[in-house]
Amino acid sequence: MAKEKRYEIAVSAATRYLPEQSDEGAGRYVFAYTITLRNPGSVSAQLVSRHWIITDAQGLVQEVRGLGVVGAQPVLKPGESFEYTSGTSIATPVGTMRGSYQMVAEDGTQFEAPIPEFTLSVPRVLH
Repeated sequence: MAKEKRYEIAVSAATRYLPEQSDEGAGRYVFAYTITLRNPGSVSAQLVSRHWIITDAQGLVQEVRGLGVVGAQPVLKPGESFEYTSGTSIATPVGTMRGSYQMVAEDGTQFEAPIPEFTLSVPRVLH
């Protein structure tokens, strides 16, 4: 029998290129990303902080750490979801993002929710 996962947050991402905010001639490519967090675990948990690793096609890495997301530190009860949209810019038409959210469960247990790597790409650049 599978062990029950008490402390678990599932993370998924969708991205969109923002040509109206980008300046390709100056090497500025802007992307929006929408993150959905879902709590399939058995205890409520609050998102306290985030850690992003953003890498462009030249290997330049930006690390971003901060409290909450878009000004919020949401609490997700078992079965609940939270979605938000934010943005980033990189110097190349293609890049990646990955990272983690630092969570605190209602019983005080701290755990990380990994953010699987996803691709930032100007349309029609990747086949």
